[in-house]
Parts: sequence; structure tokens; C-alpha cells
Amino acid sequence: MSDKQISDRLDRRTLLRGAAAAGVVGIAGCSDNGGNGGDDGSGDDGSGDDGSGDDGSGDDGSNGGEEDIIRWHAGGTGGTYFPLSGEFEGIIENNTDFPVEVSSTGASVENVGSLGSGDADFAMIQNDIAYFAANGEGLEAFEGSPIENLRGVATLYPETIHVLLNPDADVSSLSDLEGMRVNTGDLGSGTQVNALQILESAGGLTTDDFDEQNTDFTQAANQLSDGDVDAAFVVGGWPVGAIEELATSTDIEILNMSDEERQAARDDASWFADDTIPAGTYGGIEEDVNTVSVQAMIATREEFSADTVEAVTEAIFDNLDQLSIKTDFITVDSAQDGMSIDLHEGAARYFE
Repeated sequence: MSDKQISDRLDRRTLLRGAAAAGVVGIAGCSDNGGNGGDDGSGDDGSGDDGSGDDGSGDDGSNGGEEDIIRWHAGGTGGTYFPLSGEFEGIIENNTDFPVEVSSTGASVENVGSLGSGDADFAMIQNDIAYFAANGEGLEAFEGSPIENLRGVATLYPETIHVLLNPDADVSSLSDLEGMRVNTGDLGSGTQVNALQILESAGGLTTDDFDEQNTDFTQAANQLSDGDVDAAFVVGGWPVGAIEELATSTDIEILNMSDEERQAARDDASWFADDTIPAGTYGGIEEDVNTVSVQAMIATREEFSADTVEAVTEAIFDNLDQLSIKTDFITVDSAQDGMSIDLHEGAARYFE
């Protein structure tokens, strides 16, 4: 099945309309002065304060001097996007003349909107959401309204789909979640999009079949701890901080997806890939957990200065030894694997 066929199929699904509508609000609601806080998921979603910064880019997207601030939109503080972006911030500031302002946001869908409106200069997003946004299809938020200035910088690491379970729920498959309380992530987040896709394709469930809850990572963890939900989807590169913290105080399980479930997810959406959470990644998880993943990436906007994008890309990928997060995955050689949108001129200069 082609990506176009997949996107058309997804467009027809009513279960994604809630996520799409929220995404529209996020895109339409971006202000002229800075990025919206909120929720991706990311897929790597969470909640955060509103982040605003002076637009040092100018109308043509140039960034001309030390007082220009690069506005970097990350994700929620409980996921991987935010701390990794903080490490990128330090590397960029130590190796260029540009100060960086990292904002906690609702991740992928919201960040795409912020890049489209010019409220962000760089952002962390998922490769599937990037494809939808750039092509104006796949999600109602983007249907017929592509984010034409969206450009890629680099892919980074797998965004692993964690299906956290309350051990008392007695769940061994996705279809077992029928009639249960399931937190699918913040409204409009990449996490929610992925969760609903997987629940339908691999579990045969629509939103009519379970009680959908929508919060960020940290609140979802609290819900599991308090017994307020039976399952929660978390999308992020393992180990996810919120899950690590939860596992220190609460018994958790992570759904081990069957080969058939993973195949169904891959058949339905080509951006999913098989993934495994190694035993011992989280307290109490003593065996490998089979699941699927998407890809985290850095994106920017077409009109942003090619010189600045090249300098930022060079700073990051020439200094990967200064990272402490996802170091086994982020490499120069793999930085274009899974790139689902056109590359920015400045990034192309570095990688080519």
C-alpha cells in the first residue's frame, strides 16, 4: 500500500477527527510573539509553559548576530524531546554565536504549526507527523492545507510506542483494551495519533470501544499510579523519564505486542517499524518488550537562514560526544534515515 493510499485511508477515519481538530486549534492559535505551550508526540508529548522569544530571524528568516535568539520548540518535560533539546541548546551556544531558547510544548502537531507560522525556528517532531503536514494529508488538521515551509534537518532516534498497563487490568493484547479506560496522550499530539492508529489497526478498536482519556506523560503516569486508567500510551525514546519515575513507586507492565499486532501496525502505516524495549530499561520490566516505533527528527522552516541552519547542524553533529541522551542512535551516518520531508538547504550543505 502506498503512502498516499495510507493517508487517504486515514483521512476517512472518524477516530482521528478529535486529534485533528485539536491540531487545527494548535496551528491556528500560534501568536506572533512566540510558541504556544500545551500538550507530541509525539509524539513525545507533555505539558509546559508558554515559551516566547524575540524573533531575531527577521522577515526573511535570517539570523544575523549574537542577540538573535533561536527559538527551539521541544516537547513536554516528562518526555525525551525536552531534555535532549536542552543538550542541543548547550552545544549550539558553545559552538556558535547564537543564543537558544528551548520551550516546552505539545510536541509534534503543535510544533509543526509553530514552524508553519514562523513562531519557531527549529522543532522536534515525529517523521509521520512531518509527512502528513508537508503533504497536506493523513490528518484532518492538514487536509488540503499543507505546511509548505516545513523542512527537515536530521532524524535522530526511534520514538518507541510504550503501552503502559495497570497490572490489575489483566491485559495481554490490544484487543483486551475494549471497554477499558485508556489514556492515548494529549489531544492533537503525535502520541494520540499513533495510539489511535495502533488501536484500530492492531486491536480492531475505535474510540467507541474504550473510554479515552487525554493528558500529558506525567499526568498519565499519575493516573496509572492512582488506578484511574487501565492503560496509557507513551511515545518517546527509551528510557522515558516519566516512566522511569513511575516504575520506582508503582508496579507497571508494558504490553508485549505480538508479531501479528506489529505486522498489522506496519501494514497500516509504513512509518512504523519494529522496535524492542530491552529488559531492565525500567524497574520491574525483566524481559524484552516487543513494540513498534516512529522516528524523532529535527525540523525547521524553509525561509530560515541557510547559514544559520548549517551552523546549527554542524554544531550538533560535530559534537555528538557531548550528548548524554540517545547516544547509541544519533549519528551522522543515520541522520537522514527515515527523513520524510524535503531537507533544508542549510542542512543539505552539511550532510552532502
